[in-house]
Amino acid sequence: MKQFISDFNKLVKLRLTLTVVFSASVAFLIGAKQQGDIIWINWLILTVGGFFVTGSANGFNEIIERDLDRLMKRTEDRPLPAGRMTTGQALVLSVFMGIFGTLLLVRLNFIAGLLSVFSIILYAFVYTPIKQKSPIAVLVGAFPGALPPLIGYYAAFKAAGFGFEYTAISEKAMVITPIVIFLIQFLWQFPHFWAIAWVADDDYKNAGFRLLPTTKKDKVSAWMIFFSAFLMIPAGFLPMYYGFGGIVFTIVSLLGALLFTYYGYRHWREMTDITAKKVMFTSFFYLPVTQLILLFDFIPFV
Repeated sequence: MKQFISDFNKLVKLRLTLTVVFSASVAFLIGAKQQGDIIWINWLILTVGGFFVTGSANGFNEIIERDLDRLMKRTEDRPLPAGRMTTGQALVLSVFMGIFGTLLLVRLNFIAGLLSVFSIILYAFVYTPIKQKSPIAVLVGAFPGALPPLIGYYAAFKAAGFGFEYTAISEKAMVITPIVIFLIQFLWQFPHFWAIAWVADDDYKNAGFRLLPTTKKDKVSAWMIFFSAFLMIPAGFLPMYYGFGGIVFTIVSLLGALLFTYYGYRHWREMTDITAKKVMFTSFFYLPVTQLILLFDFIPFV
């Protein structure tokens, strides 16, 4: 049983899944605060449903890449390449998680369920196959990677057929808020994944993955990491500009983005794995910290 739990955690990429669920949960609470009513049982349904949907997408990803995972040190101990789980077992688990998670999210409202299905398809069956073919995979993968806040935000609202029941919130607020949250998470993924791709480049090459902007550790790829980190500076001002982010969030977001940019600049100048790791580790902290602060420094508007 202990081995199965360990293998299940690796199949669903537990740390990544929990990060995704966290961003969806925060967005749910932001949406709930915006309409002035937090329904905690719905938050629990979102958390469980989001976990299974994300785990399903990761499971399909590992099924498709099982032969490639054998070629990389960072993935060779996953249950499929290591032979501790069959493809059929992983497929049953992934299908079950996808169906169960989607049904839970549809129970909240149709939009949340629809976005969850779209995220599974886009991540597992569009992004995954492109990883070996073109660096554009990072752009493609950024879309499903930024969908959790949209799913979480809209899951907070009561359904009215295929739409929502409007309470104390305007239609404008329901459009602007999730788009801004989506955009910040979308932009964050570029310095995050390109820094990881730089550090793990040799391992990725063994599997034929082409994730750096030029597919090489060159000056252009380093500049793209720096520039994408720089874009986090203006992105952090968007919540305050649109009237729902407070000054504390803006200051913390700016400081984090400046640190992002500083390490990105150093990486552009030095082009080492050490500088890339500093960009990578900054990204690990930036997103959850700023999302959490936005939740507590959120200004509902109508």
